[in-house]
Amino acid sequence: MRSWNLSAVICHGLLTALLVTVILPGEKQTAPYGAMICAIALMEGAYLFRTMHRPEKRSSSSDIMSILWALMLIWEVLVSKLDLCHPVLAPALENVFAVFCEDYLEMGRGILSSLEILLIGVAVGLALGTLLGLICGWHQRLKEVFYPIAGVLAPIPSIVFAPYVIAIMPTFRSASVVVILLGIFWPAFLKTILSVESIDKNLIDSARTLELGGFAMIFEVLLPYSMPGIIKGLKVTMTTAVMMLTFAEMMGSTVGMGYYIVNYNTYGNYTKVIAGIIVVGLVVTLLSGLVSVIQKKAIKWQSY
Repeated sequence: MRSWNLSAVICHGLLTALLVTVILPGEKQTAPYGAMICAIALMEGAYLFRTMHRPEKRSSSSDIMSILWALMLIWEVLVSKLDLCHPVLAPALENVFAVFCEDYLEMGRGILSSLEILLIGVAVGLALGTLLGLICGWHQRLKEVFYPIAGVLAPIPSIVFAPYVIAIMPTFRSASVVVILLGIFWPAFLKTILSVESIDKNLIDSARTLELGGFAMIFEVLLPYSMPGIIKGLKVTMTTAVMMLTFAEMMGSTVGMGYYIVNYNTYGNYTKVIAGIIVVGLVVTLLSGLVSVIQKKAIKWQSY
């Protein structure tokens, strides 16, 4: 309790120092600080919500927020108050947070477009990789043919194929889906084959005793056995998919989170570039939280 109290005191001390620094006048002309204050309030609210619902995480949450407030305080002092940094590459935090008020419609459209592509690519890639992995893992001859091929293709980042995929696909959105699908499919395929190999032989013998075979064996025995491993890997799968999507959008899209960053980077508007990076980070964090909830609901009997 004492360590948590000390962590909380440090955290809120830094927060108070940050708020005072934001309000004080500085050397650099910036946007009004209202948007930044609102953002700080939202972050503090999220911190308090987490500490209330996850008491065991109080100390770590306070430490994380202390680091965040300290970094923002240093940035605010060096950039806005003392004007010691590059005027373009190091924009004032007030200007960065003001972007969310100015471009919320454009950002919202980009997030929705990216999420649509992301979910389609992940769902199709995961479904195909799992299904074909179960079939190849169960049939020894198919495994001997396709496992070595997958072993070669899986380590290759799917973004390498992006220029060619974009060239041959009819639309950029379909190309983005394919890039994500390829990045998800091969690791899921390999992991499912290995999962089938690790299944308890007694379980297989019992299923054969019940005269299960073919698709019944795959969908009633192998799939339920492999499902916990698939769900446990969802967080890494989703993070990888976001990374591939962002890279793909930077290459030829006209909408999306990656496009927003690369578009304003082209014009040297690093205030909006940093705002776009923050948006990507927030989306990844929310997706990770959603996956954690799914994991807790779907595989309660396992720790991860």
